[in-house]
Amino acid sequence: MVGVNSLRLFARLAAIGAAVSAAFAGPPGGAAESAPATAGTREIVGRLGPNRFATPTNQILTPAGLQVDLPGLRPQALALSPDGRLLVTSGRTHELVVLDPATGRIRQRVPLPAEKTPNAGVSTAMSSGGAPDTEGELSYTGLVFSPDGRRIYLANVNGSIKVFGVAENDLVTALASFPLPPANMPRRKAEVPAGLAVAPDGRRLYVCGSLSNHLFELDAGSGAVLRTWNVGMVPYDVVLAGRKAYVSNWAGRRPDAGSVTGGTGDGPRIRVDPVRFIASEGSVSVVDLRKGGRQARPLKQKSEILVGRHASALALAPGGRHLVVANAASDTLSVIDTRHDRVVETIWTRQNPADLFGASPNALAFDAAGDRLYVCHGTQNAVGVVAFHPGESKLLGLIPVGWFPGAIACDAARRTLWVANVKGVGAGGEEQPGGKPAHNSKQYHGTLSLVPVPSAAELAADTRTALANLRYPRLAAAAEPARAGQPPRPVPERVGEPSVFRHVVYIIKENRTYDQVYGDVAEGDGDPTLCVFGERITPNQHRLVRQFALLDNTYCSGILSADGHEWADSAFATDYLERSFAGFPRSYPDGMGDHDSDSLAYSPAGFLWDNALAHNRTLRVYGEFTTAHAAWRDPAREGEPKFLDHYRDFVNGTDTIRRWSEPTIESLRPYIDAATVGWDLAVPDVFRAAQFIRELRQFEQTGAFPNLAIVCLPNNHTSGTGPGSPTPAAQVADNDLALGQIVEALSRSRFWRETCIFVIEDDPQAGWDHVSGYRTAALVISPYTWRRQTVSTPYNQTSVVRTIEQILGLPPMNQFDAAADPMFDCFTETPDFTPFAALPSNVALDELNPPRAKVKDKLLRGLAAASARLDFSRVDACPEETLNRILWHAMKGSAAPY
Repeated sequence: MVGVNSLRLFARLAAIGAAVSAAFAGPPGGAAESAPATAGTREIVGRLGPNRFATPTNQILTPAGLQVDLPGLRPQALALSPDGRLLVTSGRTHELVVLDPATGRIRQRVPLPAEKTPNAGVSTAMSSGGAPDTEGELSYTGLVFSPDGRRIYLANVNGSIKVFGVAENDLVTALASFPLPPANMPRRKAEVPAGLAVAPDGRRLYVCGSLSNHLFELDAGSGAVLRTWNVGMVPYDVVLAGRKAYVSNWAGRRPDAGSVTGGTGDGPRIRVDPVRFIASEGSVSVVDLRKGGRQARPLKQKSEILVGRHASALALAPGGRHLVVANAASDTLSVIDTRHDRVVETIWTRQNPADLFGASPNALAFDAAGDRLYVCHGTQNAVGVVAFHPGESKLLGLIPVGWFPGAIACDAARRTLWVANVKGVGAGGEEQPGGKPAHNSKQYHGTLSLVPVPSAAELAADTRTALANLRYPRLAAAAEPARAGQPPRPVPERVGEPSVFRHVVYIIKENRTYDQVYGDVAEGDGDPTLCVFGERITPNQHRLVRQFALLDNTYCSGILSADGHEWADSAFATDYLERSFAGFPRSYPDGMGDHDSDSLAYSPAGFLWDNALAHNRTLRVYGEFTTAHAAWRDPAREGEPKFLDHYRDFVNGTDTIRRWSEPTIESLRPYIDAATVGWDLAVPDVFRAAQFIRELRQFEQTGAFPNLAIVCLPNNHTSGTGPGSPTPAAQVADNDLALGQIVEALSRSRFWRETCIFVIEDDPQAGWDHVSGYRTAALVISPYTWRRQTVSTPYNQTSVVRTIEQILGLPPMNQFDAAADPMFDCFTETPDFTPFAALPSNVALDELNPPRAKVKDKLLRGLAAASARLDFSRVDACPEETLNRILWHAMKGSAAPY
């Protein structure tokens, strides 16, 4: 179906698109901009054709040059040998991948060297054969060759430096593992090494200790720590220039007594802005290497240079006069004069400095002459080409590459660029073999791009392609001023025009794909063989899609809860968050844990609630971005309340348990309902629904229902099949009933005529889908929803955020929500005020998994034992592959092939 509003919008975009592109794309002669997808067409996320992919963030990928597929890998670090004969990459993997830089052919996959005793030498490691470590070594960033090309050093987030040798025949072997001094943080002891640099003589290795906020000097042969310096907060990269070391600090200077601070997970607190509590600065520490002696003790840095937010990659220009810093959360590059150690130029990486945030420059490389600087624009899926002339530098254009470029190397001899695309083509982007495909969001598929350096004419054409791929004209359309005299519509065409809605309720659930829930709905594009929580388990969700609208082409933008909640609440994932997939060494910033507040993970453009509050909209939050607490009211009673305790206490109204929440991010403190809780799978969702409905009744008395209410309903995550916990069917049924109860209460309230409800999962990781690993179960519920329709227009979490903004009169926050399609096709201008009637559950909500001894089936008994060992107290703490198998067989039986 095609919505009238969508056609009107797309016609307007088509009219302005060419003019906007031409204004920024350089001279004519390149490929014309692609027209926006027609509303109602079935364009899906994934491979669209040869070298063309759609992402779940509205962007298209058409990578230039040769693509090297790295299925299962998120490549986050890249290095070219000094002689240009080897290229190496690593990231979220257990190996070092060695390639031929001329052809892209993979020459070797070298397992990482095993951990050794402290300060073990290279010779000791070699004698042991360098057996691979099985504990899961991961690279955050930091991969370098020695100056003679005979050694490779890789930073391992689990507290060590991995060392490899390069033979005369270019064969790479694992040599040693250098342990770093422990960081000794309250929860994490191991250091988190990041950027690396090797002294010109190859004898010393410099390592950024991003958890302890130190720069380490190591003996490059033995790994012995020679000296240690204090630097700024969360050091990222290090570059040597003469007798100085420059260290970029992702989180800026160390806080002082007057600083407002925020958390960084397991690390020390950092400076944040006092309104939104988001990381507020970056810096560069300058270390004088002539001072400090040989003692391994903290020393004071020579000076510190304030630059932009998320100061990350560093690149020293040939000749050493200028150092460039990538400020990923400011969309700028800072140019430092190394003679005077001051910033002499700030280069914008946006097409226009007035554009919304959204380039995320995070990796840098100079050409041999030093007059071209290549910049990875992570969230624009492109490499920026900068004419580098300090004081007069200019962004010349963009080269389209893969999804989130995060490392780059310039092969001057071959006039080519190598780019590591961290997310590559996304989950399920690869070609599928015969048979039915089944995709999961955690099927990582990174890529490397081998790109010839373009001519001026080629760069102009590349720029037009890159801008079309990221839907750049939409930024101008999103900024168009409101028009006077417009009638109220469900979703206004422009921000500031009237809506029929005054209230939005945004419900965020946990971890389901479309097929898992709606695969049995004949009206949509479902695969019933992948449906595990169908109509018997989720009767309310099935009634809702039949009475309102079935969205069968809507996607989560993230992969798991850490980035899923960021996409759902801010329509963005930062460079820091994307790199954190290397084991999440500092935090798991889903917003629900007891210590995962991490100000570096938050978008510098803010959250949806920041946007609402800044524009004088009222707000109430029920569990989202809060930490849950529960305790017996009787202090003499021992042990923590379990699920059955919570359930019986709620059903019987005995009030023996006190439940409360605290905000994960301080900006939410005045707006949370502290009587409800977010992530705590022991607390039933029907309790959360009751807390929301309790306040709804109070709002009905006062008429003061908030403009924006955000509700966390997490229990469809499930707790596996461990004995004594609710069955997966019971927890999903609990979640389904709670949703039905909230919708029924709203539809029978005085606010129904002016209320729109959006429901989406935070991520789809805990299941399979035949279309895309990102496709999810989503709902749009209101009197103006186009009822009993199947809406196949491609939408995602950024579309939900953009639609909420459009309804509430909020401008977009960043380039993702600005470029997103408002969900026009879900609405009609003719209302139907019929209320919704919730259906009772078909499953007893207190149905518990039986004791293991009573499970007769051998496979199910083994999975119950595995479930009992999993940690469900923290978000995503259990291995997802294990949980997916448990849920599959729990719902389909042991005979169903996984």
